[in-house]
Amino acid sequence: MATTSNPDTPAPDADEARLHTLGYAQELRRSMSGFSNFAVSFTIISVLSGCLTLYGFGMKTGGPATMVWGWPLVGFFVVLVGLGMAEVCSSYPTAGGLYYWAAKLAPRNGPAWSWFTGWFNLVGQVAVTAGIDFGAALFLNAFLDLQFGFAATPGHTILLLGIILVVHGALNTFGVRVVSILNSVSVWWHLVGVLVIVAVLVVVPDEHQSASFVFGEFVNDTGWASPVYVFLIGLLLAQYTLTGYDASAHMTEETKDAAVAGPKGIVNSILVSLAAGWVLLIGLTFAIQDYDGAVGSETGVPPAQVFIDAVGATGGKLLLLIAIGAQLFCGMAAVTGNSRMIYAFARDGAIPGSRVWHRINKRTRTPTNSVWLAAAGAFLLAVPYLWSATAYAAVTSIAVVGLYTAYVIPIFLRVRQGDAFERGPWHLGRWGRPIGIVATAWVAFIFVLFMLPQAAPITLDSFNYTPVAFLVVLGGAALWWFASARKWFTGPKVQGTAEELAAVEKDLDLPG
Repeated sequence: MATTSNPDTPAPDADEARLHTLGYAQELRRSMSGFSNFAVSFTIISVLSGCLTLYGFGMKTGGPATMVWGWPLVGFFVVLVGLGMAEVCSSYPTAGGLYYWAAKLAPRNGPAWSWFTGWFNLVGQVAVTAGIDFGAALFLNAFLDLQFGFAATPGHTILLLGIILVVHGALNTFGVRVVSILNSVSVWWHLVGVLVIVAVLVVVPDEHQSASFVFGEFVNDTGWASPVYVFLIGLLLAQYTLTGYDASAHMTEETKDAAVAGPKGIVNSILVSLAAGWVLLIGLTFAIQDYDGAVGSETGVPPAQVFIDAVGATGGKLLLLIAIGAQLFCGMAAVTGNSRMIYAFARDGAIPGSRVWHRINKRTRTPTNSVWLAAAGAFLLAVPYLWSATAYAAVTSIAVVGLYTAYVIPIFLRVRQGDAFERGPWHLGRWGRPIGIVATAWVAFIFVLFMLPQAAPITLDSFNYTPVAFLVVLGGAALWWFASARKWFTGPKVQGTAEELAAVEKDLDLPG
């Protein structure tokens, strides 16, 4: 496709030209560096969010042995998933990401593959955003309880969640440059924060757990008799933490040298998070002074109790603030990635009210309406916590199942294409298919695993609601598809000819 036929219109650069060949105008401002692209995914993975938020779950579901050894085990397979995604991202660097890839890679029925991939990705991202900011609210509530007596109740936690989401929505409304700067700060906050927390937990306490405890102690407070089963469901801590790196793909329309920077952002965010997360888990577990006391902490945040027991009330609160800061950065980045996916899906007409959600703020060149839809969706998903504490565990499982289902579909389709796959500048060479096969098998395994009951006996309070939520999403998407969408949803749309794309871009450059 020619990029322009008007001599008065400047020729697009390589990134814009590539986006034009994919069918889209450069509506979003392309100002992010490769580091900033990496920073978004690294911030969303956030080991200081996922690891610490689910640490209490891990303490009861396999204990130290599962947490410490489950991390590198899950990490190995997540790297393979990330590599498979990165290769496809290089071929199709567009904000639509996974659902766009599915449409282009499917040998037939591309719109259907795209439709279901998009909806799993959308729901998974909303769940991740809900889980991250809920965790931040939970930790902030614990701090406020310890410092000011603001009781750690479900009502207070949901109130704080609402405030946090409003702040994150506002920050994302200001524009990609503000978010980019904050994400760059976030990288160093996370890395230095992990080092500070671990260093303090190593140096200050008079006593530490033994290496045999940290690397070998198995704890089963689930009610299930099988240690193998408990170990496997305990992998949720690692698998939930290592999600969200598709954000690098969703930010490619705002990233320079996107066909290389996007794939690198995906892979490097996983690798750096793996190293930082393992150090954090080992350091925190060595510092446990009272295991049962931490599990039953009145604040509902076991890591906070570990901090306080290990270094005292003042030091513990300071370490807790480091974690809260990281979680707030993480939630902000999650809203960013989620909003770009909503924007792209709406651009192709796949969301009710698509014209509203696709609208771009001319001043900031950001999808402001999509930002607020992402924040509102996350809040609504977390509200059931007011009635059931099990709701949060369900949200984390929904995030894992939804996102990884969306992650694996384009990888599976790429495997089916074999040598017919058109590689981008960043690719895996002859390793593409075998890596894709193993990644697909792993996701199929965890798909079943995280649908299973996590505690016994199975009651209304302990029931794993993930299958119900998954069936609601699948059923809703399928019902809408067969009743209506299959007649009009044709997959990712082409916005127009080269001249029409240039006109869209010119209009956005006019004063708003």
